[in-house]
Amino acid sequence: MKIYGDSKSGNCLKVKWTADFVGRAYDWIEIDTMRGESRTPAFLGMNPAGQVPTVVLDDGRPLAQSNAIILHLAEGSPLVPDDAYDRARMLEWMFWEQYRHEPYVAVARFQVKYLGKAVSDLEARLVERGAAALQRMEGGLAASAFLVGDRVSLADVALVAYTRFAHEGGFSLDRYPAVQAWIGRVEAALKIA
Repeated sequence: MKIYGDSKSGNCLKVKWTADFVGRAYDWIEIDTMRGESRTPAFLGMNPAGQVPTVVLDDGRPLAQSNAIILHLAEGSPLVPDDAYDRARMLEWMFWEQYRHEPYVAVARFQVKYLGKAVSDLEARLVERGAAALQRMEGGLAASAFLVGDRVSLADVALVAYTRFAHEGGFSLDRYPAVQAWIGRVEAALKIA
């Protein structure tokens, strides 16, 4: 299997972490999106959307979109709950991550860390929605060690990727003690630093 990814991207890192956790062998091919390497004809032939991560499976089939990839890689592993309701709750968090968390927390981080924008110059709506996403997680973790029950799942993999770097986008995690403690638990469970 080949993983085409940008090491700066949380979406790419969650694919790497999932593959590592389940013991799936892969070749990591670094793609610098800032230099347009995901827009070459060869890359667009694998993924017409021109996005990372993109995985090429052992049989040559490509797969894109980080949460689809991690679900494919983790099928049958402890990262996917056996209980149908818990599995649905995992998917609920994963869908929410792509629509209510990543577009704000990750975008703020990208603008500050990689484009050099001052936190004070971020769009107010971006900051408000990022803070609301972190507060939603704080509430979701108030009574549970992980987002779905008492063990790490793909919901945690999906959400830890950018949450652990939220401070790089101007979001102080000091306001979210449950989220901070959860980050430590997920990093320990996945063996990531």
